[in-house]
Amino acid sequence: MNRVCELFNIQYPIIQGGMVWCSGWRLAAAVSNAGGLGLLGAGSMHPEVLREHIRKCQAATQKPFGVNVPLMYPEIETIMQIIMEEGVKIVFTSAGNPKTWTARLQAAGIKVAHVVSSAKFAAKCEEAGVDAIVAEGFEAGGHNGREETTTLCLIPAVRKATSLPLLAAGGIATGEGLLAVMALGAEGAQIGTRFALTQESSAHDNFKQLCLNLKEGDTKLLLKKLSPTRLVKGDFTTAVEEAEARGASAEELRELLGKGRAKKGIFEGDLQNGELEIGQIASLFHEEQSVTEVMEEIVHAFEAAKQRMYTI
Repeated sequence: MNRVCELFNIQYPIIQGGMVWCSGWRLAAAVSNAGGLGLLGAGSMHPEVLREHIRKCQAATQKPFGVNVPLMYPEIETIMQIIMEEGVKIVFTSAGNPKTWTARLQAAGIKVAHVVSSAKFAAKCEEAGVDAIVAEGFEAGGHNGREETTTLCLIPAVRKATSLPLLAAGGIATGEGLLAVMALGAEGAQIGTRFALTQESSAHDNFKQLCLNLKEGDTKLLLKKLSPTRLVKGDFTTAVEEAEARGASAEELRELLGKGRAKKGIFEGDLQNGELEIGQIASLFHEEQSVTEVMEEIVHAFEAAKQRMYTI
């Protein structure tokens, strides 16, 4: 049996990324009900909002689901306490040291996966005792690793560095993409962008429609002095590029970024002033679909691609 499916007790080795302002209980429950693993995005939720989403997700699905937690979250103790109190069984952590929380979560009966952007950090994850690793390439939307390693290069490097169950992320949104990363040594995929643009995503319609009309090359990795972030090109990215071109300091960039800009763009639909985070793969998709349609399409395309490979 596929180790990812076995670990999380799911039908397909497809995990929905826990994305800020997109991954509420409707999206997570829909993915879990369709045979994947849905994740709530705690990074954009106040503690009591997260508790509400966990309870609504528990009511909407009998299948496993989890919570994605950026370890830099300011109220991390409260968030983790809520996760344990509410009986969540799976946590994906990112943006921080996996040693900090892994043992405590596992002691509470929780499976822990951690997101990395390099083989070096994958080895540290194994030392920390995580149950699975997500290796995310530079094609991904939102916050990225400083190494700028593409998924195609990253997966085999991480596979050499660890024996743990491995999920690929960044630039994967199709069955063919899933098959490709599995050929490189991954045992499944974490998919963000495609699920961010589904009917069940909590992202604003303005944001979804903008992203469903993107062409190849319409995103760019910026804010490297702060935390490299892949954004849709537009008014805000132009301002960032101009600031970076004149040598703006990290402090100046932080001031330009301000507070709540991702919420403004993704959740409130302000396309001029918002921070619009999406992956490169968005340019392949131009129609808003339901989660069920997306899952069926990925699984069907995976099987068809596998059959084609047998005939080569």
